[in-house]
Amino acid sequence: MTDAKNGITYADAGVDIDAGNALVDRIKPAAKRTNRAGVMAGLGGFGALFDLKGAGYTDPILVAATDGVGTKLRIAIDTGNVDGVGIDLVAMCVNDLVCQGAEPLFFLDYFATGKLDTDTAARIIEGIAEGCVRSGTALIGGETAEMPGMYPEGDFDLAGFAVGAMERGSDLPAGVTSGDVLLGLASNGVHSNGYSLVRKLVEMSGLGWDADCPWSDGTLGAALLTPTRLYVTQALEAIRAGGVHALAHITGGGLTENIPRVLPDDLGVDIDLDSFDLPPVFRWLMAQGGMAETEMLKTFNCGVGMVLAVDAARADALADLLVGTGETVVRLGHVTEGEGVRYTGNLA
Repeated sequence: MTDAKNGITYADAGVDIDAGNALVDRIKPAAKRTNRAGVMAGLGGFGALFDLKGAGYTDPILVAATDGVGTKLRIAIDTGNVDGVGIDLVAMCVNDLVCQGAEPLFFLDYFATGKLDTDTAARIIEGIAEGCVRSGTALIGGETAEMPGMYPEGDFDLAGFAVGAMERGSDLPAGVTSGDVLLGLASNGVHSNGYSLVRKLVEMSGLGWDADCPWSDGTLGAALLTPTRLYVTQALEAIRAGGVHALAHITGGGLTENIPRVLPDDLGVDIDLDSFDLPPVFRWLMAQGGMAETEMLKTFNCGVGMVLAVDAARADALADLLVGTGETVVRLGHVTEGEGVRYTGNLA
């Protein structure tokens, strides 16, 4: 092959293949940390291979989930604090998978930007790897897309894809009945939902991301970028112990919208708002907007990131088990006859 002309290159159009290759080389050690039983081939090929039998399954059903981080990314971009959003990305996918009774097995990410900054991209993907390590999930592939003209300088977007498995017949929800006890697992902040409203409330407050946080140490931006909690290993331990009938990941829609998703059509729940304290971040957000309790409860997790509906006879034992894994557990209420979520008490 001859190259007679010194013409335009892909790099001249804004796409740097060498930077992409450098990124792959840098993140390989992070991906290697996530290896688990079943991984056959990971980064570098046209596809990634996973052996379900090698992971210990005999008659598996696959479960898939995809999600993003939403406009929480805007805070990460504006502050340059991008190290935790990869954990958010993993959590939003694998916390959903475990609600089906599935063990998350592997994860793939999609990172898109206008111009690739290798250091920023690596920090994000290293965060993804950390989320995978914490949830026992293998990072086996992904896509880094450099798309000049599609994103303003410095902007990026993320999407995640997780696949899990369960043995046939063990899927959840199953067996939910009136009288089941609701166990709530504490969140550690806003997680990754409602950030369009969060950003609006911060704007109304007149504070910048670098302002002192009104409810905690450090800056306001850093506090609002606290990564979403991962509930996978704890929830799986509870499921394997027996007595768990359903799990609801409290994401967009809050307690009001997410709990009914795992209930039979003729059942609802009674929730005692006095059973838990509204964390300071939500108190501050609520005050900035003069928000009603109903709006808070259908927008934010309000301090409860995962809810389990469990057999009443097993509730104490499962609560003790979850506390032993490091969870803060509250008895929120119970499953009842009749549709809907009914609240007593007050957010306080």
